[in-house]
Amino acid sequence: MDAQSSKVLKSLSPGKIVLPVLIGLAVFVFLIYQITEELDFDQIVNSIASANIAWIFAALIVLLARDAGYVYRIRHLTDKQLNWVSSIFVIILWEFASAVTPSVVGGTAVVVFIINKEGIKFGKSLAYVMLTAVLDNMFFVIASLVTFLFVPFEIFPSTSSNFEIFGWHFSVKGAFGLSVFLIGIYTLVMTYGLLIRPRAFKWILIKLTGNRLLKKWRKWAVQTGSDMILASEILRGKRKRYWFWAIISTIFIWSARYFMLNCLIAAFSDINVADHLLIFGRQIIMWVVMLISPTPGSAGTAEFVFPLFFSEFFKFAAFSGIVAIFWRLFTYYAYLGLGAFFLPRWIRKVFDTSSHKKEETPKDTKQGSTEENINIEEKVK
Repeated sequence: MDAQSSKVLKSLSPGKIVLPVLIGLAVFVFLIYQITEELDFDQIVNSIASANIAWIFAALIVLLARDAGYVYRIRHLTDKQLNWVSSIFVIILWEFASAVTPSVVGGTAVVVFIINKEGIKFGKSLAYVMLTAVLDNMFFVIASLVTFLFVPFEIFPSTSSNFEIFGWHFSVKGAFGLSVFLIGIYTLVMTYGLLIRPRAFKWILIKLTGNRLLKKWRKWAVQTGSDMILASEILRGKRKRYWFWAIISTIFIWSARYFMLNCLIAAFSDINVADHLLIFGRQIIMWVVMLISPTPGSAGTAEFVFPLFFSEFFKFAAFSGIVAIFWRLFTYYAYLGLGAFFLPRWIRKVFDTSSHKKEETPKDTKQGSTEENINIEEKVK
């Protein structure tokens, strides 16, 4: 195992789950304390015992469907170069990487390494991860704007216009607006560089880092620009069918991810079709707000924000904290455990296999020839 592999695997160490678990436990204790201040033990037990089992079962089915959608999409994006087993490993470790890194950072950089170790060239791995980021962010932006403009309900919670996380005060509308704006700018830049004019993108990066203040970022700019050109060349010429199923699978994945919570809330509350639409719309808003969380996998942030958005759907508002705990156990902490379980097995799988063959060197990760970097301005008209 080379030094680069060791460095990446260190960032995926099962020990990384300690911080988010500690944050989660602290938040769970705080939520339970708040709940017991407003509800007695019998009310909590009776509310849990009266849950609709059919809706809980539906939540689990939708959760599995979402994961199946992730597995299908990564296999489709790689033109089936990944088999089903490898695709499952990639998705579980991708979720794990996202769970142990802050939401504002994400775990996508590590995924390039994971896909590469599954036998796909570095350039292609980079292209697929970049494309996934663009597709997901496009969904966030478009779904957020559609929800905000066309859903005939008050999307933002009426219980409070502000919330506090670890001493920081946020406006829900302000956090939402800031998140959508930043994601939108990022998506436009990535789309321009990846799918429209990658060489112009590289030229812009080199120009921006040409002054004295940003000169230390010049090496990063050249490398990033070269990576973008490489990824763009790999995606160029893909057929309409490729793009169609990439978009459809992305819509399916995120719709299933949101509808899982609809099912969970329905298990503990009597809600109608209009409520389902409102819950679905609010999840989009909440998810976008959570993207600015500085904690690993939004640990703590999600649990605090949840009651603000959904407490009105329960007979006892405080019981929303219990549902928030169930929700996070299903959709976040479960993947911490799965990642810690699958990671050592994946390491044995890829490194035992690669030890018997010449390890592929990512020649296409080079910064580009000196001639290309010098003449980059001449190549952009």
